[in-house]
Amino acid sequence: MNTLTSSSSSSAVAPLPRIAVLATGGTIAGAAADATNTSGYQAGVVGVEQLLSVVPALSTVARIAPEQIASIDSKDMAMPLWTTLAQRINTLLAADDIDGVVITHGTDTLEETAYLLHLTVKSDKPVVLTAAMRPASALSADGPLNLLNAVTVAANAAARGQGVLVAFNNRIHSARDVVKTSTYAVDAFQSPEIGALGWVQDGRVEFQRSVVRPHTRATEFVIGANWPHVEIVASYAGVSRIAVDAFVTAGVRAMRAYRVSPWMHS
Repeated sequence: MNTLTSSSSSSAVAPLPRIAVLATGGTIAGAAADATNTSGYQAGVVGVEQLLSVVPALSTVARIAPEQIASIDSKDMAMPLWTTLAQRINTLLAADDIDGVVITHGTDTLEETAYLLHLTVKSDKPVVLTAAMRPASALSADGPLNLLNAVTVAANAAARGQGVLVAFNNRIHSARDVVKTSTYAVDAFQSPEIGALGWVQDGRVEFQRSVVRPHTRATEFVIGANWPHVEIVASYAGVSRIAVDAFVTAGVRAMRAYRVSPWMHS
């Protein structure tokens, strides 16, 4: 006699990663009256909820926890806001229910914010910055896809332990290497010395190399510490000592000289 038995088997589906999206303003949150205008716009006027609403595919990648940290043009970024941002990231990443952080940012100071966080975030969990060269109101705005790709990277296990990353125009850069090289092109960010870490496209994340120099938990830097006042001085043919003398008079503790970058063009 054959006995018929019925059984139901269900495999538990792992929940999607929970990614905090911290908005700070910038061109990615910019708007202009005319959709064909990609330069005459106001930065930072589109809120994080609206940014997320135009990227419905995010719901297939991660569970999003949005926060509006600031609404500025990134040229106005300064140490108090950096401190707030870094401390908030460290608090979020210390929680078991947050798997990574994405930061939407303006392009003017993105590389500076990324590198500061690369040295002061104290977690192995992914932290990914992204931005846009065209405002949210523009035809062919690049922000939505950059945002989707940034969340995709942050939700990927391979991004863990890589320090702070920049996801921009399908490339994944290390915060230590990335440089803004254009004021108008959608591929404005490059890693000129050794190239990008990897790439992201259509949900696929590939890392071609790993970050090897100390970052995040391996550094001695702590956000909020009483750091010395250091200024940057441009070096060029015929430079005078006026700027250096002014900094010394103002009590600056140290100065870092740099050559005007050959990478930036407009």
